[in-house]
Amino acid sequence: MIDINILRNNPEVVKENIKRKFQDHKLPLVDEVIELDKQNRELKKQGDECRAKRNTLSAQIGALMKAAKLEEAQKIKQQVAENNNKIAQLEQQEEKISAQIKKIMMTIPNFVASDVPVGKDDSENVQLETFLEAKQKPFDVPYHTEILEKLGGIDLDSARRTSGQGFYYLTGDIARLHSAVLTYARDFMIDRGFTYVIPPYMIRSDVVSGVMSFDEMDNMMYKIEGEDLYLIGTSEHSMIGRYMNTILDESKLPLTLTSYSPCFRKEKGAHGIEERGIYRIHQFEKQEMIVICKPADSEYWYNQLWKNTVDFFVSMQIPVRTLACCTGDLADLKYKSLDVEAWSPRQKKYFEVGSCSNLTDAQARRLGIRYKTPQGMVFAHTLNNTVVAPPRMLIALIENHLNEDGSVNIPPVLRPYMGGKQKIECKK
Repeated sequence: MIDINILRNNPEVVKENIKRKFQDHKLPLVDEVIELDKQNRELKKQGDECRAKRNTLSAQIGALMKAAKLEEAQKIKQQVAENNNKIAQLEQQEEKISAQIKKIMMTIPNFVASDVPVGKDDSENVQLETFLEAKQKPFDVPYHTEILEKLGGIDLDSARRTSGQGFYYLTGDIARLHSAVLTYARDFMIDRGFTYVIPPYMIRSDVVSGVMSFDEMDNMMYKIEGEDLYLIGTSEHSMIGRYMNTILDESKLPLTLTSYSPCFRKEKGAHGIEERGIYRIHQFEKQEMIVICKPADSEYWYNQLWKNTVDFFVSMQIPVRTLACCTGDLADLKYKSLDVEAWSPRQKKYFEVGSCSNLTDAQARRLGIRYKTPQGMVFAHTLNNTVVAPPRMLIALIENHLNEDGSVNIPPVLRPYMGGKQKIECKK
């Protein structure tokens, strides 16, 4: 949510930003908010005048009572009662219009960074850098579920019976490898100075609406029936929500946190051959990075966060590249975003394994996350990035470390978490 003062003073800048995001249908909202804001300020003015009048009348009543002019005092009391009724009506109107303004403001997108490429959707994202050579295998690489089945590591049929499409059982060494990756990711981030956190896996609606747009909420979140609780789609949600309506200690910024959680997503509209198996699913686990910092530091931390993910994958000898997300591919709260994609020897192309985002003060304004300075209160900036999200990243790992006989080499950095095992062999 952007500062309403910008709409008051420079609405054309807001409209131009909306156009850059190809959301022209939202352009009328700017003028609508400006008109509602004028009405609201007029109501506030009238309310203040009525309250001042009440104070004056109350003083008159006191003077008349002292002078034993009871009849005149009674007439003034009647005026006070009428004035109070008017104040109540004005406050009711003001509350209603304030709610309308807030609802609209939460659909107007955050400002996009000037260096974000302009494009309508993810097909127009721009490659930035590649890390490690993306090599093709000298043999045909099977689909990832075939590889996992031969390794005795996955059971999709049972999961369909117990839970439906989009779920899985991981077993044996593959289940252990899945846990090894997460444990290594935790230690990797702790070694980089981040504080490890395990957050709640359910959050209330006021947190949900604070951390994401309404469209994202509808497409992602599972609601607990009969309760004001939602299953998190990523630990970022509850991690940022932790600081809702909080005044942070400026001397303790930045907060650099890494969190583990299961994640639950509807994945509305997911389809296509590459979304079979465990690529796009309703339940997975993830290690996340979250930073809450001063505005002047957010660009620095944005670059640090995506570099952490690149370094993590490179340490496992998995080639990756970075993509700058274009304006049309950014969620409404994002200032800028960068995707990390891993190389798939089977597809002979890269696919997404992580996303780094700078949301500036968009989430902080919604949630009331501030810190105090000598000049006054300042909204903090929030950033997040994926360290790793297995089981999707297992696809990149098994494809890049697959041998022709179907076995998979375990990267050296993961072997201590696998009891020293160097390779996962096929099951007979």
